[in-house]
Amino acid sequence: MCLGIPVKIIKVRKNNKALCGYSGVEKEIDIRFTPGVKEGEFVLLHAGFAIQVVAKQSAEEVYDILKEIDEKVN
Repeated sequence: MCLGIPVKIIKVRKNNKALCGYSGVEKEIDIRFTPGVKEGEFVLLHAGFAIQVVAKQSAEEVYDILKEIDEKVN
């Protein structure tokens, strides 16, 4: 089983790298599996790799679910 988290592409860099962000955290990731991804788009992040471009609405739905889970746990 794997877990992928949607993140927003902040800045596309050289050598198949990009800066992404989620919940105030920024991280450099590998985008070689999502050629043509653009700044402002959302990708599914798994193990440091963007593995799929996802719609903003889908990303926001996941964020809502994660927030709901966090509120129940904490």
